[in-house]
Amino acid sequence: MSNPSNDLTREELAAWLRLEMAPGVGNRTARQLLLAFGLPQNVFDASAHTLEQVVTPRQRSGLQSIPPQLPELLETTWRWLQSAPLRHRVLTLGDPAYPPSLLEMEDPPLLLYVRGPEWAWTQPAAHQCIAMVGSRNPTTQGSINARQFAAALTQAGMTIVSGMALGVDAAAHEGALSAVLPNAQESDHRHIATIAVVGTGLDRVYPSQHRHLAHQISDNGLLISELPLGTPPISNNFPKRNRIIAGLSSATLVVEAAMQSGSLITARLTNEQGKDVFAIPGLIHSPQARGCHALIKQGAKLVETADDILDEMHAFSARPPLFTPPPPRAPTANAVEEDDILLALQGATLGLDALQVRTGMDISSLQAKLMEHEIEGHIARLPGGLFQRLVRNEA
Repeated sequence: MSNPSNDLTREELAAWLRLEMAPGVGNRTARQLLLAFGLPQNVFDASAHTLEQVVTPRQRSGLQSIPPQLPELLETTWRWLQSAPLRHRVLTLGDPAYPPSLLEMEDPPLLLYVRGPEWAWTQPAAHQCIAMVGSRNPTTQGSINARQFAAALTQAGMTIVSGMALGVDAAAHEGALSAVLPNAQESDHRHIATIAVVGTGLDRVYPSQHRHLAHQISDNGLLISELPLGTPPISNNFPKRNRIIAGLSSATLVVEAAMQSGSLITARLTNEQGKDVFAIPGLIHSPQARGCHALIKQGAKLVETADDILDEMHAFSARPPLFTPPPPRAPTANAVEEDDILLALQGATLGLDALQVRTGMDISSLQAKLMEHEIEGHIARLPGGLFQRLVRNEA
């Protein structure tokens, strides 16, 4: 299978980096530009008048200037990709390998930097992800719970997603790894044990004492960041990455958390995305249990064992790989003619902006074709402006 990052030419990578770095242009505006123009290079080729149909004059000025840091970042990123072409990838919002679950978020990253083994991108194994989050200063029991739950869920075929922070995050990653490392060299047992979504560039490890853990994760799972290479640990970036942790996961388990814990942000984002939140109860007088108790009062599901979660999530059902699009279905006598929209929606639920990026269609043509497919019963319009392909069972 081809390497998704190697499909990006240096010029294309430069255009995506430039769009992300454009002063005054955030993710939302960048997606509007992609919706209007298709690809970043088309944005930069557009005239000032055309750009100002979409953005403000100040944003247009930012788009028409080249950020001074761009050449250095481009060179650094390109060298990083070339240094390990089977392990290092940059996924763009329009890449077919971009995680479909993130496209369903309100604010998907324009770029994802990913580090992991080649087999993690090509294996057809099931991947149902669950986020595990909690205190950076857990109790002894909290750390034990994190390791035991993560190991049991991984053994059941799930992938543990966390943030590689001190405390519960690290314990969850370690528990997941403990479930696969004995069989790590056997191809039949290879499994994406855990995914770490970090708050720095992937060429940095934070905290530094997790350097060995980061290597283990990148050999048996994936390291992911939306931040450019070279980005140091900055406090504001850590809460921001929580939306990716929630977005990649089918549910979130809060192991142990105080009332001010950042893990409650992940729980809130999970709930807002319409997914389950699980919480482990603790001692009633423990400050580290109050966050979990508050979540349970608000409707989170109390769990005492990993089986409680597996019963809720039906974790034994097969899921498509995280990053590899599902293979095309064999044509049948009654199969509808495949077009770019139906192909884009195969195995994914997408919004209008993601569909426009993937198909390259102008917005009016896209909307007309979507309506046609909806009338013919090929797709369904879901809440939140999302579209889903309908699959009919053949007699």
